[in-house]
Amino acid sequence: MRYSANKIQRLLIVLGCCLLALLYAGSAQAQATRTWVSGVGDDANPCSRTAPCKTFAGAISKTAAGGEIDCLDSGGFGALTITKAITINCEGVIGGVLVAGTNGLVVAAGATDQVTLRGLDIDGLGPPAGGNAGINGIRFISGQALLVDKCIIYGFTTNGIDIALGSGSGSVTVKDTVINTIAQDGIRVGGPGMAVLTADHVTISRVNGNGIEVAAPGIGTVSNSVIFGASGGAVASAGGAVLNVDTTMLLNNSVGANASVAGATIALNNVSLYANNTAVLGAAGSNFVSAQNNKFSGNGNNGALPSASMTIH
Repeated sequence: MRYSANKIQRLLIVLGCCLLALLYAGSAQAQATRTWVSGVGDDANPCSRTAPCKTFAGAISKTAAGGEIDCLDSGGFGALTITKAITINCEGVIGGVLVAGTNGLVVAAGATDQVTLRGLDIDGLGPPAGGNAGINGIRFISGQALLVDKCIIYGFTTNGIDIALGSGSGSVTVKDTVINTIAQDGIRVGGPGMAVLTADHVTISRVNGNGIEVAAPGIGTVSNSVIFGASGGAVASAGGAVLNVDTTMLLNNSVGANASVAGATIALNNVSLYANNTAVLGAAGSNFVSAQNNKFSGNGNNGALPSASMTIH
C-alpha cells in the first residue's frame, strides 16, 4: 500500500502528538503530591509509602510543587536546597539533618512559594571543631513565606536561622522551636530584601552572637519566648529595623535588649529582664519603647538610655 507525502506527514504529526502525551503523562506520574522518606529507604524508589526514599534530596525531585514529604520513621535525611513550594513533615519521629561544612536547609524558592519545615532535628556538628561544623541551620534567601515549626537547631558556625532575602519581601514564622550552641546569632534578619519575622514559643540559648537580631530594615516580633546566654538577647542593629518583644524572658545575656544604632527601634511589653550584665541599651538616635509592666531583677545594671528616644507607656 502506498501513502502520499501528505498522508505520511499527517501520520507523523499524529504520532508525535501521541508521544508528547505519553511523555507528559510519565512526567506527571513521576511527581506525587505526597512522598515518603525512611531511614531504610532508597532514593531509587518512587518515594511512595511502601517504597520510600532515603533522603530529602531524593524525594523532592519526585514531589510536585506544593506537595509534602513525610517521614515514615526516624533517620538522617541529609541537607537540602528547596526551590519550590513544599512541606517537609517529620513530627513524631527524628527527622535528622546532619551537616558539616555546609548549610542544613537552604530555601531558595519562587516569589509566591510557601515552605513549611516541621519536626526536624538540624545538627551542625558543633561546637565548631577544625572548621568542619555546619554553616547555617536554615538559610532563607527567597520565597514568599517560611514556617519553621517544632524544630531543634544546634551546633552551627554562623546562624541558627539566617534570613537573607536577596530582593523583594518575605515572611518567616518560627514557633515551638529550640536553637542552641550557635557561633553567631540564633535568628538573624538580614537583607537587602524586606523580611518580617514572627517568633513564638522559641527558646534560644548559648549563642556567641545575639539571640534574635534584626540587622536590616525589617520587622521582628518575639512573643512567649526565652533567650539566655547570648551577647545580646534581642537586638535591633540597623536603621529602620524594628523589633517588638512581648511576654518574653531575657536572662543571663551580656545585654538584654539593645537598639544598637541610630534609627533602630525596640519595643518591650511584659518582658522579664533577669541576671543580664546590662538590662537595656539604646544608641544615639535610636528609639526605645517600653511599657510599664516590664520587670527588672538581678541585673549587673539596669542600663541607661541617655541617647535614645525612650517612650514609657
